[in-house]
Amino acid sequence: MNIERLFFGTACAAMSFALAPEALAGGFMLQEQSQLEIGRAFSGGAAAADSPSTIFYNPAGMTELDGLQITVGATALFIDSSQKNMGTTRSGPGATPAQPVDGGDGGNPFAPVVPVPTSYASWQVGDSGLWLGLGISAPYGLKLRYDKSYFGRYESIYSNLLTINAQPSFAYKLNDALSVGGGIDIQYADVTLTNAGPGLTPSDPDGLARVSGDDVAVGWNAGLLLKLEGGVRLGVHYRSRIKYQLKGSYEISGLTGALAAGNGNYAIRSPLTVPDSVTASISAPVDDRTRLMLTGRYYNWSLFENITLRFASGMTGIKEYNYKDSWSVSAGVDRKLNDRMTLRTGAMFDKSPTNEAFLSTRVPDGDRIWASAGMSYALTDRMTLNASYAHVFIGRQTMERTEGFYGGEISVTTISRNSGNVDMIATSVTTRF
Repeated sequence: MNIERLFFGTACAAMSFALAPEALAGGFMLQEQSQLEIGRAFSGGAAAADSPSTIFYNPAGMTELDGLQITVGATALFIDSSQKNMGTTRSGPGATPAQPVDGGDGGNPFAPVVPVPTSYASWQVGDSGLWLGLGISAPYGLKLRYDKSYFGRYESIYSNLLTINAQPSFAYKLNDALSVGGGIDIQYADVTLTNAGPGLTPSDPDGLARVSGDDVAVGWNAGLLLKLEGGVRLGVHYRSRIKYQLKGSYEISGLTGALAAGNGNYAIRSPLTVPDSVTASISAPVDDRTRLMLTGRYYNWSLFENITLRFASGMTGIKEYNYKDSWSVSAGVDRKLNDRMTLRTGAMFDKSPTNEAFLSTRVPDGDRIWASAGMSYALTDRMTLNASYAHVFIGRQTMERTEGFYGGEISVTTISRNSGNVDMIATSVTTRF
């Protein structure tokens, strides 16, 4: 067997690499950047401007925050996700015609509790009309691990994406009606993914492919906040795409017999661009205690077409995803009960960007409907507790994906139906100085 042909085929088959989405938001984007916003299903978005978390959603909103304010919080995600084998097969030596792939359903690949922490600080610089801010968040992420013996192991076993985003920001009040703001996104990404490689015949042991890489990249964001008569606020925010050059290694191990020559560790790099997005929001009072909010978002996911691995030898492997642009819309209401207590609720529809023809078991994803509720309680004149709960209903999807291994010597067709939902509990504390 031609060794270069073997190696290239193995590399392409391992390319479930980098950033297959998780079941929490469109693609691999995490919506959970504010524990307060979760309670109204992110309907406050670019217009609410009632917490330092506005730094993420629209920095111009800092002009509504007096003095120095700090918010620290975390969201606990409880994710139920499962895969059902709908007829996965392999073909090739010893499997002609195609034979069923053995293995269980992989179990729930998510940890019992998935934490998502955030922190924000905004500072009014005297009477200058200038505000400065800093946000620390994780805008993209996933971590899932299937049982090694499950039927979809040739498509995915382990996926771990960690991002950390530092966002120094500013806001400036041009006049009593209009504020502008913006920030720089300094973002670190670290990725590790694995999947099994089939033995030459069904009786041969599997190999294991592992891809890892990391990089630091920079983007930017900017927004406007317009205050109209009657307390109405309009907000618009743009967040730029961010281009990574992930650098790391591709390793395959455990192959035996004629495939053993494919075992090894090789340096790779992989270009990756995460999408830009636009948010538009309106916040309007109904009376002196009730405020309605509406937010729409557009995500430029169509730029995420494939993952490409580039080796030092000049060899290149490509795995197609062909995402589609997506959108979300949310509505919510805040009701102030008294000077200390505010209640809120909201709902959101979030369209998945995944392409039905290129689904992956790394993508336990579908259209999502959010239902949420929350509250804020003033513990003191300078400290407020925010708490929220949300349930996310995730639409089922059935995938059928064929992967070629070892230059087409073996092919595996994974047919799986995923289902799942998410519960989340979020808390944060905002302190004003």
